[in-house]
Amino acid sequence: MALSKATFFIHLRTVANHRRPPSFVCLRLLSFSSPEEAAAERRRRKRQLRIEPPLSALNRTRQQPRPQSQSPPYHQNPSNPKLPEHVSALTGHRLNLHNRILTLIRENDLDEAALYTRHSIYSNCRPTIFTINAVLAALLRQSRYNDLLSLHRFITQAGVVPNIITHNLVFQTYLDCRKPDTALENYKQFLNDAPMNPSPTTYRILIKGLVDNNKLERAMDIKEEMDSRGFAPDPLVYHYLMLGHARNSDADCVLSLYEDLKTKLGGVVDDGVVFGSLMKGYFLKGMENEAMDCYEEAMNKKKMSAVGFNSVLDALSKNGKFDEALKLFDRIIREHNPPTRLAVNLGSFNVIVDGYCAQGRFDEAIQVFRSMGEYRCSPDVLSFNNLIEHLCDNGMIVKAEEVYGEMESKGVNPDEFTYGLLMDTCFKENRPDDAAAYFKKMVDSGLRPNLAVYNRLVDGLIKVGKIDEARSFFDLMVKKLKMDVASYQFMMKVLSEAGRLDEVLQIVDTLLDDNGVDFDEEFQEFVKGELRKEGREEDLTKLMEEKERLSAEAKAKEAEAAEAAKRSARAAVASLLPSKLFGDKETDSESKPAESTGATSSESDLAEKTTEAKGLDDGEAKSDEQLSR
Repeated sequence: MALSKATFFIHLRTVANHRRPPSFVCLRLLSFSSPEEAAAERRRRKRQLRIEPPLSALNRTRQQPRPQSQSPPYHQNPSNPKLPEHVSALTGHRLNLHNRILTLIRENDLDEAALYTRHSIYSNCRPTIFTINAVLAALLRQSRYNDLLSLHRFITQAGVVPNIITHNLVFQTYLDCRKPDTALENYKQFLNDAPMNPSPTTYRILIKGLVDNNKLERAMDIKEEMDSRGFAPDPLVYHYLMLGHARNSDADCVLSLYEDLKTKLGGVVDDGVVFGSLMKGYFLKGMENEAMDCYEEAMNKKKMSAVGFNSVLDALSKNGKFDEALKLFDRIIREHNPPTRLAVNLGSFNVIVDGYCAQGRFDEAIQVFRSMGEYRCSPDVLSFNNLIEHLCDNGMIVKAEEVYGEMESKGVNPDEFTYGLLMDTCFKENRPDDAAAYFKKMVDSGLRPNLAVYNRLVDGLIKVGKIDEARSFFDLMVKKLKMDVASYQFMMKVLSEAGRLDEVLQIVDTLLDDNGVDFDEEFQEFVKGELRKEGREEDLTKLMEEKERLSAEAKAKEAEAAEAAKRSARAAVASLLPSKLFGDKETDSESKPAESTGATSSESDLAEKTTEAKGLDDGEAKSDEQLSR
């Protein structure tokens, strides 16, 4: 049966209502005639959404709160200073390098350890800051301050971030070098720039060093700063401050500091480190009974370190109680059982050595000094210098030289103070040759004596009539030391009195080459006065005129050499650039035929020379222009 067109559409609508396909399929099949048209429609819709987002998206954006901007972590902010390495970095090859350098330190080969550290900085296995600190600490123990500071500057320039131990070592170095102002400047810079806070050890180092350098008021300021930063009261810091006031014979401040510490600790001081300084305060006030009561109280303290024992030993030995000090020393020697119990250290032996020397018992002092090794104590250069100074002050130069001879076997290097003591004592004992030998040994060992030691050497040699030796040392040290006017005039005076005016003029010649000393009119008048004794005053004028002439000639030669170098550079540039850039007219003239054959040979030669000269001038002008570009 055939259906009409209207009936067919009604039937089709009924079927569609019963089984409707998905809407998107209908849209895809019925809305677009081709896939290209559908893709174009999708692109249009995307552009429309970017221009006018749907309302649902706007409502969702309004409902969601915006996340607060968070600052990046500390290590991701480039404006923050770098943090030092953690101990976890000490692994693998870096740990092997660390152990290798520690082996060199134990073998007392500090030069190789420092050199190995420098070479490793720019290698694939870079040392950690803990390895570098070990080398710095070893250099500090041997008082090699210049090497320590040099290595510290090297690692700073290499970008190694120091930690608090590194800063403490630098502070200690400057304080030991008697440069407290420089140490405080570094401390101030540390507070401003370092990404860390000072530790209690930092304040202990600073306060002890300032007290030792007679900067007691500044040490008190550092203590107040320590309190303001919230640090707990440190009995060791109070001990250093009380000791400084005791050295200044200020007993009232000693007692007031003890009362301040006692108040902050709740009325009880368990640490016995302060009792030695407190005893000194009582002895200063003439309160001997109270001082001995304090001694008995200190001995009953459970918390008594080697520093506390040393302070009590020093208080007893310097106040007429040396027998009590010896009894206490014997007691702590018996209690000393490292590593569980450390009752004795290097300072304990130094105190007893000082006590024996004060009693005039030098043989026993030397015996105690040599027994340090039995108790795992190794003497340093300060301990050797202490004993050598006692022996030299009492005219015992032979025994002092014996102690000096033991330094090499103990792995201790003498310093400038050691050689200065031996040199001065040799002069006192009428041994000028040995004194000069000690000075030369000091210079040969790489040490740099100061001007005061040099002046004592020259003065001692002049007094015994050794002018030639004094002059040789002058020539040796004039380039190593920054001589002052007094040193120059002293040597000139000695040579003038010996009638050696030619050598005086030689020193003037050296002086004129030294820009560090001003040869002013007063100095010139001094030299003329010495030359006037033999009527040779005009020799100075001639010498100065000759120096001025030589200086002018040297400047002229330098200018000529500079001009020659400039011409050579121009010629080199001209030879490298193409000839067309310089307008080589000689080539052009050769390419063109001669216009007139009747010119004489002289005229052609003149024209050729003129052309060459003009071409050279043009070439030089263009080479100058090329150089400027």
